[in-house]
Amino acid sequence: MKNPSRRQFLKGLLGLSAAGIFTAAGGFGYARYLEPHMLETNFVPIKHPLIPKGFDRFRIVQFSDTHLSEHFTARELLDVVRNMNRLDPDLIVFSGDLIDKPHRYREHERAVQALQKLSAPYGKLAIYGNHDHGGYGTKVYQTLMASAGFRVLRNDLIKLELIDGSMIEIASLDDVMLGRPNYKGTLSKLTTDAFSILLVHEPDAALTAKDYPVNLQISGHTHGGQVQLPLFGPLITPPYGEIYTEGMYEIGEMKVYVNRGIGTTRLPLRFLSKPEITVFELAAEMM
Repeated sequence: MKNPSRRQFLKGLLGLSAAGIFTAAGGFGYARYLEPHMLETNFVPIKHPLIPKGFDRFRIVQFSDTHLSEHFTARELLDVVRNMNRLDPDLIVFSGDLIDKPHRYREHERAVQALQKLSAPYGKLAIYGNHDHGGYGTKVYQTLMASAGFRVLRNDLIKLELIDGSMIEIASLDDVMLGRPNYKGTLSKLTTDAFSILLVHEPDAALTAKDYPVNLQISGHTHGGQVQLPLFGPLITPPYGEIYTEGMYEIGEMKVYVNRGIGTTRLPLRFLSKPEITVFELAAEMM
């Protein structure tokens, strides 16, 4: 294990001090009982010359990091599902971390029933997050998501084709922390003449993915830091989520979007990092 640098130590010390001030100032009640339920829907237009005309206005709805537990229940998940269905998605993507502690969770049937109600004409895709592998959850996650009608991807490449023959490519990587992501074996199969999307839980995977023909990377994992402070930013960022923490980034020709997720982990708090559903609306560049 690496020793923390002086800069990291000072940042942590400052963060702890700021957290103390934040708690003393009465922010705890807001962060514990209000903001975790303030679900935002963010609309993100994606325009690119490789997007075919058939995919113009095609909607990909992403949700992530539900971390099902006593703090975010299957009943609350059902409310999220209803909100997502109202967004008229063409494709639904879940970017990992379904259950916070898979070895302790018992409401699998209710979770499946909620996820089954999600509907999109071009299907539902899911990838692994670190919590999906943790707690001996690898097979449980696969079974649960498949039962809910999701196609679970791990180091896969699929071609999504419409009736008119237009096509985009969707690649996936296994979880970076606890899985076995195969960057070269998967991403080297992408073509340069098709619009491509990479689904990977950890956003800092972009540091390697940028060397391949990926046009858009969609990730989660960070929860936007879960607790942020003005002028300071996230108090804590997880491994492989320390560089790209929330929202949109551009790395050369590639865009990276980091969804803040829906649930919480470690502490049931959110502050200046509201839970999020993301709607990507593709736009073809008409000639």
